[in-house]
Parts: sequence; structure tokens; C-alpha cells
Amino acid sequence: MKILDRYILTTYLRTFLSVFTILLLIFVLQMIWLYIKELAGKDLDLSTIMKFIIYGLPKLIPLVLPLTILLTSIMVFGNFAENYEFAAMKSTGISLQRAMASLSVFIVALGFVTFWFSNNVIPWGEYNFFNLRKNLAKVKPSMAIAEGQFNEIESTPYNIKVEKKSGEKGQFLETVVIHKKSVDGRRNATTITAKNGELVSSENSNILKLILFDGNFYEDVYPRKLKDRKKYPFAKSSFETYTMNIDLSNLNTVDIDDKSYSNKYNMLNVNELDYTIDSLTIQHDNAIEDFSMVMLQRTSINKAINLARALPPEESEEQYTNPTNNTSNTKTLENKAPTTPLDSVYSGEIRDLFSPKKNSVFVNSAISAVNSIDQLIENKKTSLEPRKKWYNRHVISFHEKLALPFACIILFFVGAPLGALIRKGGIGLPMVIAILLFLTYHFIGIFAMNSAKNDSFNPILASWFSTLIMLPLGVFLTKRATADKGLFDFDSITVPLKRFFKIKDKNKDNFKFLTSFTNDKLFDAITNYESLGYTEATRYEAVTLLNNRGVSTQELVEKHMFKSNAFITSQKLAKDYKDHSKFAVTLYIIGIALLILFFVFKNNKLPSLESASIQLSVVALILYIIYYIKSILNINTFYKHINIPKRKPNIVFIILGLPLYVITFVFLRFKIKEDLKLNCLESLK
Repeated sequence: MKILDRYILTTYLRTFLSVFTILLLIFVLQMIWLYIKELAGKDLDLSTIMKFIIYGLPKLIPLVLPLTILLTSIMVFGNFAENYEFAAMKSTGISLQRAMASLSVFIVALGFVTFWFSNNVIPWGEYNFFNLRKNLAKVKPSMAIAEGQFNEIESTPYNIKVEKKSGEKGQFLETVVIHKKSVDGRRNATTITAKNGELVSSENSNILKLILFDGNFYEDVYPRKLKDRKKYPFAKSSFETYTMNIDLSNLNTVDIDDKSYSNKYNMLNVNELDYTIDSLTIQHDNAIEDFSMVMLQRTSINKAINLARALPPEESEEQYTNPTNNTSNTKTLENKAPTTPLDSVYSGEIRDLFSPKKNSVFVNSAISAVNSIDQLIENKKTSLEPRKKWYNRHVISFHEKLALPFACIILFFVGAPLGALIRKGGIGLPMVIAILLFLTYHFIGIFAMNSAKNDSFNPILASWFSTLIMLPLGVFLTKRATADKGLFDFDSITVPLKRFFKIKDKNKDNFKFLTSFTNDKLFDAITNYESLGYTEATRYEAVTLLNNRGVSTQELVEKHMFKSNAFITSQKLAKDYKDHSKFAVTLYIIGIALLILFFVFKNNKLPSLESASIQLSVVALILYIIYYIKSILNINTFYKHINIPKRKPNIVFIILGLPLYVITFVFLRFKIKEDLKLNCLESLK
């Protein structure tokens, strides 16, 4: 290893370890604060708390490691650029890629280690962390009766909710609601309500003694007859004082090290996930196949086929060609259909073969059958939905393990050239940029995965989505840093914006003096611009100013300032495009905003707002497409009229403008304005 490579690598590693340690401590404190409710007040020993932290550490690595790589890369390469170390390297012929070579090998090796960690250590940590939390939740539940929510007490049939707690130990309760499950544990059979209550047992007691005051006792009654059950009968009684003793002795013997739960998707490695995904796929296919067989049996098609196969040919022919030999058929047909040979085809209406009463029966039977099948399909969809979500979670977990190492590599190629471009080291600006980039990366990933879990987004693409978003950014920054360009070419953005918002440069011609001219002087400036020392651009500004003062182009044509009426048509076509493009961009913004709100409402489970937003979004986007097509037709007509086909926008630009209209809108408006100006100058005498 050369001295330069060793220097860059050691500098990077020192910063990497420091940043990783600091960020890990921050995230550990955040994790403890997040789960403080599960730890507080349960008299846990130090070893249990340490287990809680150690088991929770691996799940933090997918957050800490990408942020560490991004921040370290920006800090180190920004520091090199700030201290002119990159300038010294370039003076000796060492490019940015050569400076990044040793670190690239280290990051790739780190990617392999990250995959091993996510495939082995993270499932181990999730397995132990989940089981430890599950066991801690059973310890002394009398300490965890929170206000304003139902508190289920493990190993007991009680679910308690209190509106408010008061007193030194929180022993006085207000507005108490208690649900007691039935013997089978499937339903709430008893409900107890009370205005006030008091906990009189000690914290170390195995008996939770609860005294309730001024309340009611409701108990469901389940008659034997199904008809009576639909009336939902219940028994009600009132009390002034009611004492409850809840046995908690089984909860104080909880084994903290019990690890009986092991089938969660984030507890499995790649091989186990692959096997589980295959099993879930087979189960889903079998369920669909079984359901299809049920649907086939309900149609009675198999019965008809088997019956036709079982009938002798003579009997079948006689039954369908000579219905008078069959009394049931005679009643059905009621002499409305003539006897036809076997090889003939009846071409009339089927309903004419039967009486109106029979037709009514057939229609009602068909409607009932269709409604029944529709209900079965809806029930099957409802039952398959949780299975689909469970399958999606396994697929996401599988691809998350594969995407994490690639994310680390890509974020390095985002951070390193970005640091070289901003030329700033230390903690300040690099920290701000790194956090903004990481939050963008992280929230895009969360948004995609939440959508995939709800089956509204492909789960494979969701796992890679944020990484794929960062990939073109890494390529862009690496190219600009290699070419020794700035972070952005601001001129390509500011110049069109200045033109669009009519911001003039100081050294550009200023036409403000024309505003003091009378109309006659403006006419003179148009016709005698050369003798007065004006430019051709002055003529166009004079025409525009006259139009704004109410002097139409038609009047200028009548004054023989234009060669013909052609420019009037050009102005009309440009105005039509301007109006249609305004409608298009407004509808585009509304449609995209409503589409974003649709996903927000969907993830927050607001179905009514979700439905309204997607419907309005679709309407707005359809109208946008209509006005976009109108504006493109206006552009084609405009350039056909002014006879400058070379100035016409490229078809690729127009196609790309459909999804990116906010960007193309500015450039198209400016282009039409400039070409209208050229047409005006050509039309003037």
C-alpha cells in the first residue's frame, strides 16, 4: 500500500470510528427513551437492562452505518479540499478516482461485512429483543395502568381503562371501564363501569385489589336459540361499592430468558426467509386453487357434464328432440317450441321456451347465485389480505438484507465527491448536508416500505427504492467532481428564470426610456429606428408597449408598419398556447399534490380522504393531459404558421415534458416568446 493510500485510509478510519461511536450512542439513548415505559417501575436488575441494550443494538446498524459512511465521506473529502490537499494531489497527476481507490476497496469489503451482519447478527438481536420485551411486559402490570387507554393484564381476563389517575401513588382512579373476557377468551362477556375507583394493594403484592364506587355491571346473555341471540340480550345491575381481587401470582414468576417466540420475519436469515417465502407462496396458490374448485362446484358444470356423459345416446337424442315423451319437459316447454331434428339449431329467444313465471324464477335464482358468489369472493379477499401482507413483509425483509450493503457503497460515492465539491470539512456544513441527504434517503425508504406492506407498492422495488434514488445522484456528483466542476451549473437555471421573471442584467439594453414616449414617437421609433440610432429589439419593445396601451396590431398593420396580417395570427396562436399552458401547469400541480396526499392518507388509514384525493387527482391529471395536448397542438400550429420548423421543440423534449411539465413549462414559454419576437421583427417593414 502506498503512502497516499495509507494516509487517506487512516484518516477516513479515524473519522469513521469517531462518528460511528457518537451516532450509535445517540441512537441508543433514543431507543432507551422510546422503550422507557417498558423498563420503568419493574425493579429490573442491571444484567436485564444490559441485555435489553445489547439485543437492541443490532437493529440500529441499518440506521447508523449508512449515515456514518455518508457523514464521514463528506467530512474527510471536504477537509482534503478545504486544506488544498486535493489540489496538491492533482498537481502530481492523481485524480479523484485514484484518491478514492483505497477507500473504495474498504467500502466494498465493509459491504460484505454488512451483509453478513444483517443476515446473522440482526436476526439474532431481533429474536432476543422481541422475546425479552414480551417477557418484560408481563412483569408487575399493576404498575402500568396508563391513563386514557385500555391496559391488558397478561394471564388474566381483564382489560382496564381509567380516564385519570391521582394521588401520591396514582391509587385514585376516575371513570373506570373494565372488560372481562369470556371463558373461551374470544369475546368480552362482562363490562364494568364506575365513576371512581381506588387501588389499595401494595406494589409488591400478588393481588391487585381494586375498589370501585358508583357503577354498573353489564353481562351478556347468550340464549340457545340463534334468533334470540340477534337481539343481544344482557343483564344489568348497579352497585355503590364493588371490590375486585385480581390474582397476579402467575405474573411474578415470569422467566425473563424465555425465548419461545421465533417465527417473526425479521428474526430469519436469507435462507430461512427464502424457504418461508416459498412456503407462503405454495400456501397462497393452494388456497386459490381450493377456492377455484369451490367456485367450479357451485356452477354445477361438472354435474351437467357427468350427466350428459352418463345418458345413453338414444335417450339423450330422444330427450332433446322429442320433448313430448317426457312429461317434465312437456310442462316446461308448454308446447311453445316445435320439435326439431337433432342436427338443427334453435335460433330464437331462450326465454320464449318458458312461461313468464318460470323466467322470473330463473332470473331470481341467477341473481341470488351471483350475489352469493360475489359475497364468497369478497370474504376470500378479506381472508387472503393478511396473508398477502405477511408475505410482503417477508419479501421486504429478504431484500432489505441485500440492499443495505449496496446502500453503504452508493452513499460513499455520494458523500465523497460531495465533500470534494463543497470544499468544507469539520462538523458544521457537512453535518447539515449529510443529515438532509440521509433523511431524504430514509424517509423515501419508509414511505415505500409502508406502501408495500399495504400491498399498494411492489415489495421488491420498495426495498431498493431509496437506494435506486441515490444511485443517479452518486453518478452525477462523481462526474462533476472528476471534471472539477462546481456542485451545480447555476447559469443553466438562473438565466431562464431571469428571462421568465423579466429580470434584466445591468449591462443589457434597457428599454425603460420608451415608456415616456408618446404613441406618435413610438410609431416613429418603429419606422425610423435606424436613423434614430435604435436597435431592432427596440422596435419589438415599442410594438409590445403600444399593444399594452390599447393600440392593436391591426391598427399598426393599417398604418403600414407590418408587411401583412400574418403577425396578428402569430400573436393569436401564441396567446392560445399561453392560456392552455397556464391551465395545464395549474392542473398538473393540483393533480400531483392530490396524488401525494392520497399516499399520505392511505398510510395514515383515512379511507374517506384517501378516496376523495385519488378521485380528484385522476380528474385533474386527465384534464391536464387534455390541456397539454392542446398546448402542443398550439405549438405545432404556431411554428407551421411562422414557417421556422427548425425552431420547433424536439419530440423527445415534448414527451419528457408530460411527466415533468413544471420544468418544461418555463422553457417552452420562454421559447415561444423569443420566436414570436423574431417573427415580429421579420414582419415589420
